[in-house]
Amino acid sequence: MNISVVIPLFNEDESLPELYEWIAKVMAANNFSYEIIFVDDGSKDKSWAVIESLSAKDSNVHGIKFRRNYGKSAALNVGFEAAQGDVIITMDADLQDSPDEIPELYKMIVTDGFDLVSGWKKKRYDPISKTIPTKLFNWATRKMSGINNLHDFNCGLKAYKKDVVKSIEVYGEMHRYIPVIAKWAGFSKIEEKEVVHRERKYGTTKFGLERFVNGFLDLMSITFMSKFGKRPMHFFGFYGMLSFIGGGLLTLWLVIEKFWKSAYHIPTRDVTDKPYFYIALVAMIIGTQLFLAGFIGELVSRNSSDRNKYLIEKQV
Repeated sequence: MNISVVIPLFNEDESLPELYEWIAKVMAANNFSYEIIFVDDGSKDKSWAVIESLSAKDSNVHGIKFRRNYGKSAALNVGFEAAQGDVIITMDADLQDSPDEIPELYKMIVTDGFDLVSGWKKKRYDPISKTIPTKLFNWATRKMSGINNLHDFNCGLKAYKKDVVKSIEVYGEMHRYIPVIAKWAGFSKIEEKEVVHRERKYGTTKFGLERFVNGFLDLMSITFMSKFGKRPMHFFGFYGMLSFIGGGLLTLWLVIEKFWKSAYHIPTRDVTDKPYFYIALVAMIIGTQLFLAGFIGELVSRNSSDRNKYLIEKQV
């Protein structure tokens, strides 16, 4: 099979028939063998009934329905597990992503040899309250991830080599960082394609401003995990030692100063009467706690079930 199209959705019953017809038309025009996987993320409207009717009339259409709303990341993860195509293409169900982009995305994966191609909606039809935070979010992600050739990490229109989606796990709100996760897994051939952004035709957006706060928290999480996920002691232990040694040296300096001034009969306060002593004490306590956090993290990491899950590219 050439292509699997994975479409997560939540309350999009109005747009699904039109989206299906558009995708089927593009696939037929290019002689692609394909499947469409709709993942209903706990919709409350008639989305599932529409998916069932589409599946009944076309064997290329498959549906997965969640009992409740788990989020886009969970929907994508389940869709990736079910996908069988050589190239997996994701798009949103709201008709803001154009299926006409599919042939070129497929070519970039199969012919040009990229592992992942992310869409870039250079010209957007979103309000300024959404576009400005999005630009800030993408700038921060580029700086922290080192993937400097992507302008729009959160674009729903992406194409993947099959090996990529079968090697990564998307959870929480990590769908925004799939390129980062893919790079972390060793898939470094990541490219961008400028795509058309269409105005929403039906319904309303399902995301609020809280997604930007969650997005930055997830970025910090995935950045830490990519660098120190398997060696937490290198992070916590390093800063714990700095804090403990700094507090210890400050305490030593206070004691030496006390003895020196006492030897020369210079008036001075007791060490425990000086604010620096308590600063040093807090630094030593924090250092000890950081070191213990790193030690516990190492124990958890070394006993985790996927500790030795390494991706083997070739074997003879």
